[in-house]
Amino acid sequence: MKKILPIFLFLLSLPLWSQNAALDIDANKKATIVVDTSTIERVQFNENFKEKYNDSAFIYEKKAPLKSLWDRFKEWFTQWIERTFDVQDSQKAISILDYTINTIAILLILLVIYLIVKAILNKEGTWIFGSKSDQNLIRYDEIEKNLHLVDFEKLIKESIKSGEHRLSIRYYYLFLLKKMSEKQIIEWDVEKTNSDYIYEIKSAELKARFEYLSYLYNYMWYGEFAVSIEDFEKAKKAFETTLKSIY
Repeated sequence: MKKILPIFLFLLSLPLWSQNAALDIDANKKATIVVDTSTIERVQFNENFKEKYNDSAFIYEKKAPLKSLWDRFKEWFTQWIERTFDVQDSQKAISILDYTINTIAILLILLVIYLIVKAILNKEGTWIFGSKSDQNLIRYDEIEKNLHLVDFEKLIKESIKSGEHRLSIRYYYLFLLKKMSEKQIIEWDVEKTNSDYIYEIKSAELKARFEYLSYLYNYMWYGEFAVSIEDFEKAKKAFETTLKSIY
């Protein structure tokens, strides 16, 4: 009993000791706290201060650029190459795409060059955009401008051989103008009409023939219809007869 009593008294004194110790610590803290009593100045920012920080160095979150249709196509085509040909390297797939595009571009350029050269050689600069009759008119107008330099006999033979009867009639008509101009029966000019030439012809017989041949020419060339073999043979005979009379 004597031993237990001191222990009991010690336990009772612990809360009082702890409370005093806590009071001592609080007093020490209060003694060490320094209160700042200085005046605080309010800082004012300039109205346009944000403009100084628009540089790329101050952009911390960059948005991914929007993909164009071409970029999406390249991405899709690259993925298709990777899947189809089991290409593991993306750079290799991109190289295949670039090679394909360059090849197609070169072929298109060569095709355009070919068409341009063909148009120039055929003297049909607008043949791509016009009908067949328009193409011929362009070429024939060039022939008409150089009437005295054209070998019409050769052109007539070639057109008859290829079955182009309307074209043959036009060649016959231009050939007739050329021969009458060489014989000084008419004064040829690309701007003149059939009526102008009829007025210039002095021979009544030749005037009548030329008037008839002009009718055949206008009917067959500008009629825009197929010329039968029978009609062509009659017109051919009439042109050749008149040409022989001029020689």
